[in-house]
Amino acid sequence: MFTSEPSKKGYEKTASLTLESYWLDNPDRPEAQPPLTSNVSADLIVVGAGFTGLWTALEAALEHPNWRIVVLESERIACGATGRNGGFVAASLTHGFRNGLSRWPKEMPELLRLGSKNLAEIGDRISQFGIECDWLVSGEIDVATQEYQAIELAEVHAEMLELGVHCEYLTAEQIRSRINSPIYLGALLDPDVAVADPARLAWGLAKELDRFGVTICENSQVTGLEDLGTNVRVHVGAHSATGPRVVLATNAYPPLLKRLKHLIVPVYDYVLVTEPLTTAERESIGWLDREGVGDAGNQFHYYRVTQDGRILFGGYDAIYRGKDGVKPEFDSDTESFARLADHFVQTFPQLDQVNFTHGWGGAIDTCSRFSAFWGKAHKGKTVYVAGFTGLGVGASRFAALTSLDLVENRDTERTRLHMVKSKPLPFPPEPFRSWVITWTTKSLQKADRENGKRNLWLRVLDSLGLGFDS
Repeated sequence: MFTSEPSKKGYEKTASLTLESYWLDNPDRPEAQPPLTSNVSADLIVVGAGFTGLWTALEAALEHPNWRIVVLESERIACGATGRNGGFVAASLTHGFRNGLSRWPKEMPELLRLGSKNLAEIGDRISQFGIECDWLVSGEIDVATQEYQAIELAEVHAEMLELGVHCEYLTAEQIRSRINSPIYLGALLDPDVAVADPARLAWGLAKELDRFGVTICENSQVTGLEDLGTNVRVHVGAHSATGPRVVLATNAYPPLLKRLKHLIVPVYDYVLVTEPLTTAERESIGWLDREGVGDAGNQFHYYRVTQDGRILFGGYDAIYRGKDGVKPEFDSDTESFARLADHFVQTFPQLDQVNFTHGWGGAIDTCSRFSAFWGKAHKGKTVYVAGFTGLGVGASRFAALTSLDLVENRDTERTRLHMVKSKPLPFPPEPFRSWVITWTTKSLQKADRENGKRNLWLRVLDSLGLGFDS
């Protein structure tokens, strides 16, 4: 069981962090593209230059080479969740196997097939365009740190095998021989997961967009949308982009459509990165295949080895800031950083002397079903997608393809999915929203302390299809 109160040593070990995403703190980061400084017309306008927006523009450019495509980004390419995540690229489209199975059991075989296909196609695109982003199909290991979690992972293993998913259950001895942590009690290996440098992947996609003639305008915050009948005008201050098709890919940022206000909430997640490990330190933990790792608690950690031999260690806290929403000052949290440092040492006590160089946070766009949802506005001319709740690096491309299907009114295997046709339940308005989220978080913490036992409140949420984890 991980400690909840940070130690003095945890604060000391994180006192001198570079408060910036390790991925974005890169001398090879491209120069900013010019902002929108005139009125333009386009065949497709994409709002947001994260993964969803970049994939939307790229796949549209490949399919429609004669289209004029404009991407509008309020800050810099990959400045949001795209450049702040752990770099896990999962095949899952449903924020994990069990979440998908509980919500769309009849569609799960199809969702699994489409997810695997999507992951393979991401790898193909990276190879096709020669994008150097440390792409590695390493697999992901979910590890049990309490006995009840080992039992649950064995159950998930059986459920996955029943649906034809190739996976492997590892005993405590097997997982510790692979990655040496004294707290591991069992594990489940899913080979259909890759790791990558997410910022370099995004920059590589942007480079291809430039080659295809797509215009990316950075530092161009959209201030409003106007339905003109046959077109939609997208306002950016005194200027605008106008066209018959708009895709909104704004993730956790304040939505441009009022209807989304109660469907998504931003929660903050935090990450640490160590200095490069020495040869002896690396040998003490093994981890030769660089698999992504996540532990199986309600409040879980995710961690992986970077290309230059560091360990990225994040998660556990998922903090809702209430009405304050998304602000730059929330990108760091000294208490969360210190708590992560303590949990890192609990996981790998042999690395007690390893220091951390980077710490950062970012907002996740969560919804009540914990996976992406789609919708239309302006009589179908505008399409939106949001609500990934993490695991969006891979799912973002599927979201982009589906968004293009919808904005072109195409009947495809993607648009026929109930997952795509349905919406999550809305969150209650404030102050009830904060009360519900706070009480749910405390209940989940209690469940982790009590061998997974879910109290009445969590059982009610489960019965409503709102069972939550961080």
